[in-house]
Amino acid sequence: MPHPDAHFTHYRICDASAAVPLDDAHFLAADDESNVLHVYRYDAGPPVRECDLTAFLETEDAGEADIEGAAELGERIWWITSHGCDRKGRPSATRRQLFATDRQGRPVGKPYRRLLDDLTGHPLLAHFDLGKAARKAPKDPGGLCIEGLAATPGGGLLVGFRNPIPHGWALLVPLADPAPLLEGGGARAVIGAPILLDLQGHGIRAIEWHGDAYFIAAGPPAGGDDYALYRWSGRAGEQPVPIDVPGLAGLHPESLFFDARGTMHVLSDDGKAQPGGRKCKELAPEERTFRRLSLPREEWNK
Repeated sequence: MPHPDAHFTHYRICDASAAVPLDDAHFLAADDESNVLHVYRYDAGPPVRECDLTAFLETEDAGEADIEGAAELGERIWWITSHGCDRKGRPSATRRQLFATDRQGRPVGKPYRRLLDDLTGHPLLAHFDLGKAARKAPKDPGGLCIEGLAATPGGGLLVGFRNPIPHGWALLVPLADPAPLLEGGGARAVIGAPILLDLQGHGIRAIEWHGDAYFIAAGPPAGGDDYALYRWSGRAGEQPVPIDVPGLAGLHPESLFFDARGTMHVLSDDGKAQPGGRKCKELAPEERTFRRLSLPREEWNK
């Protein structure tokens, strides 16, 4: 069992969806129901600073961009939205953005809004029919929803899909150096060969490179409470290995990252797990909470 101090509660958001470490005391987190980034202290509590990206992301009627993944690459933090329809299956251009901020949460360059076109038009991805998937509700069978984003050792990004799961396998798509995409010119994403991983029928909720391997939070492509964590070498042809993480039961992992000490932090999307069974959107912001599991290296590296 983890140390009793391994679980922390943070306030003001429920649907924690992406996060990165900032320093020894703080981390930066996104909520897929908001366009605001929140800076938290590791010792729990409310955010100490907020970064509103609504104007930068140009969301219609200040609607949500559905931020789902984050990755550190050099001095920039890259963020990706779901790229799918809304829950009712209606197309949403505001949910199709790849963008970057500095470590203070300030925008860098311009959001890139053509990634879905790049994916659907790439010959190596043609047999996945992502164009058809993008016209379905994100949790429908064969729908499209991106939730994972990781930096690669080579300076690129790895995009992880919660849905679709082709033939029951999780889908990853590599992107070469994305920096030119921020310039707002004619640069297009350089896409590599897709990767399929056996996650026991689950999709990717989060992925992070640490040390010499990727760590993946996997969950059902639709709803459900069946989650697991995996370690993957990153080498083609090698499959992920489940890792036993104490204290994971009852959480809904949507983000994971490692701090400078090698401590693993797993953030739970608690939009449907608020105290008293109340719905997140019915609560005042100061009452909204999400949980974080914090495990030192000796707890997860067994």
